[in-house]
Amino acid sequence: MSVPYVIRAFTPADQDWLKAYGIDQWGAEIVVGHGVIYHPAELPGFVAVHGDARIGQITYHIEGKACEIVTLSSDVRGIGIGSALIAAIRNVAQQHSCQRLWLITTNDNLNALKFYQKRGFCITAVYPNAVGKSREIKPEIPLIGNDGIPIRDEIELAIILP
Repeated sequence: MSVPYVIRAFTPADQDWLKAYGIDQWGAEIVVGHGVIYHPAELPGFVAVHGDARIGQITYHIEGKACEIVTLSSDVRGIGIGSALIAAIRNVAQQHSCQRLWLITTNDNLNALKFYQKRGFCITAVYPNAVGKSREIKPEIPLIGNDGIPIRDEIELAIILP
């Protein structure tokens, strides 16, 4: 299946869409990782667009020499949207002289673990039971995730940038 799409930077017009998308996908307008609350609609990022439809998104946060991927999703799988969104963030990170591109996912997200590792990311840390602390901040995080796996641990993946 081939769906033509364009990757573009977020504009203010994308904020309401990303807030609604967050509620639909993540149960709230916020995401929590490693004890930090993020408001994706307020972060910089990119969107994949097919015609008038937004079919993928990525948000990021730069701190020091590290760029964190905060959210990444694609509504159409297998056509390169996720890879194109990562390439866009990688370019931004390199323009900001970042030395590391990293993210957090949860132990139940086996598709994400496969996806990122195939793109050169390595598991750099595992934080056992960290999701319990995130649930104190965001109770909408379910107890059971993909494939019936209890959501407990945060897994950090990173890639070193040239």
